[in-house]
Amino acid sequence: MMGCFEDTKMSWKDATTFQLDNRSGGQHGSVQPFSDEDASIETLSHSSSFSDAMSVADEGGEAVEETAQEDLQYKLKVFIDSTVDKSAKTRQGALDGLKAAMATRILYEFISDRRMTITDSIERCLKKGKGQEQCAAASLACLLCIQLGSGIESEDVFKTLKPIFKNILLDGAANIQARQACATSLGLCTLVAEDDILDVYATMESFESLFMRSYVKEDGSRPSLNPQTTLLHTNALLSWALLLTICTGSQVKAVTHKHLPKLPRLLENDDVNMRIAAGETIALLFELARDMDPEFEYDDWEPLCDKLNSLATDCNKHRAKTDKRKQRSVFRDVLKAVEERDFQTETIRFSTERMTIDSWVRKRTYDAFREFVGSGMNYHLQANEFIRDVFELGPPMLVDAATLKSMKISRFERHLCNAAAFKARTKARNKFRDKRIDVGEF
Repeated sequence: MMGCFEDTKMSWKDATTFQLDNRSGGQHGSVQPFSDEDASIETLSHSSSFSDAMSVADEGGEAVEETAQEDLQYKLKVFIDSTVDKSAKTRQGALDGLKAAMATRILYEFISDRRMTITDSIERCLKKGKGQEQCAAASLACLLCIQLGSGIESEDVFKTLKPIFKNILLDGAANIQARQACATSLGLCTLVAEDDILDVYATMESFESLFMRSYVKEDGSRPSLNPQTTLLHTNALLSWALLLTICTGSQVKAVTHKHLPKLPRLLENDDVNMRIAAGETIALLFELARDMDPEFEYDDWEPLCDKLNSLATDCNKHRAKTDKRKQRSVFRDVLKAVEERDFQTETIRFSTERMTIDSWVRKRTYDAFREFVGSGMNYHLQANEFIRDVFELGPPMLVDAATLKSMKISRFERHLCNAAAFKARTKARNKFRDKRIDVGEF
């Protein structure tokens, strides 16, 4: 639900060319039919079809670009048709191919005319598919909404898929991986396409009904949950926090009163991802509460800070080193947010632009989009009008190839910079190791 954003129409022209397979020769007739599973898997392999989706043609001019666009559109049509294939592997490959394309390109004009066909395919895969196919379909639904932006088109898509998402999410007998995927996808689709704030609150209540099962019980005991169920609750908590960023002040106040006393107990959870999700949600709640009331106070502030400090300096031997490292990094930032009202600013660079992540609200939103578009996030920040609207970046900037080329440094210069940075980093680490005081891990 992005009621505050203008209904956008993607007119941005994608000037990049699609990296074609040498065997295709740019001719439609050479694309292999989906007559059997082996041919289907080969044709639907998005790792080959979209391995270099961001490459720019240096030669060949408009004719090459036009041919590449035609080949791309033809392959996308094949993917769409193959989502209803009898073979589960073919359907899975088609969904993955569409996901890869939408994550790395702007396809609004192509998708807009076929959005209901794609929506019907997603609906069919969610209802009749199993496990990984349902997960892929749920992710594709999010990417479809991201491509369409906030408006009538994405609202129509979401109205069709929302009941299915909720049915799978709340069905205890459904595939657990599908429920996890629906928990994440429902959150972002609601953010983008929900047109009624009351429906947003209703979806948040669905998420609450899940992650609250991880809360400590009234008698002080912790519920015994398997790792997959804990991951489901973690995804539900993160999606709930995402929707919290668009709630009204009165709703934020009610949520803070209800959940802030209970969330700190999730910091004791055995799962590192749940602890991190709880910590980031606490920091987000403090930020939102202080934005409304600069004098906001929390009764158990000191015990909370002690607990956060403990997690930021955790040296327990029974925990994996990678988990401890990730946990300490996050909770140092969470502790600063709660104690000092500070945020560790991060700068995202893309093309000739840069964007600053300077709040927990912005971070939660950025992380949610990046989870679906992955390595294509910088491209979407550069060219996707809707995402640029979300992060207040203005209209897309047009930069010609000559300017981009002049900004790039040579491979040799880049090698020298990397070598100098590596040498400086090594010296700093050696100096730190010599003077290290904290030996708790050893």
